[in-house]
Amino acid sequence: MFDISDRSSGRVLDPIERISEVLFGLIMVLTLTGTLSVLTADRAAVRTMLIGALGCNLAWGIIDAGMYLMARLNERNRKIEMLRAIRNAKDVSVAHSIIVRALPPLLASILPCAEIESMRRKLQQLPHLPPTPRLTRSDALGAAAVCILVFVSTFPVALPFIFLDNAQVALRVSNAIAIGMMFLCGYALGRDTGVRPWVAGLAMVAAGTALVGIAMALGG
Repeated sequence: MFDISDRSSGRVLDPIERISEVLFGLIMVLTLTGTLSVLTADRAAVRTMLIGALGCNLAWGIIDAGMYLMARLNERNRKIEMLRAIRNAKDVSVAHSIIVRALPPLLASILPCAEIESMRRKLQQLPHLPPTPRLTRSDALGAAAVCILVFVSTFPVALPFIFLDNAQVALRVSNAIAIGMMFLCGYALGRDTGVRPWVAGLAMVAAGTALVGIAMALGG
């Protein structure tokens, strides 16, 4: 509940974060490959598209990594302020209300006052809090993982355009790979969330295809 590090599980990124970053990278590259005219495309046009796809995903990977670090700082600062408010509360009931708001609603509804008071006392005994939130090595690794996932997800979709001379065939193979990757993302998400993996996989393909269509329609 009050783990300042935000990473008590030891994972740099949780499964949902990894899946979302791969899906984001897929959508980005598909908006570019989808604009390629297979009837008039030559090697120069394909090369331009590939450079654009790689550059775009690298840029967004860096931006997404920066946003990841900002989110970590914001979450850590929120927890520090919460702990400070609990410690500085002059009225015990105020401290109890802060603790209750930080708990999941179901858990908070069944905890007796004695347990909440025990939490308050233990929180009072924690070491001195840092004055400001700080980034850790785990945060840097998480940001790097975010950037790499967004960027690397470009390659499987782009590979057919490198090894196949026929742009039309390459586009079809590329789209098949993208659909397969979306399905695997949905399958993994379903397995982690308790939804039937096959259903989640098909739903992810439908949702991803719709998002790509919207991005292309809006000029993305």
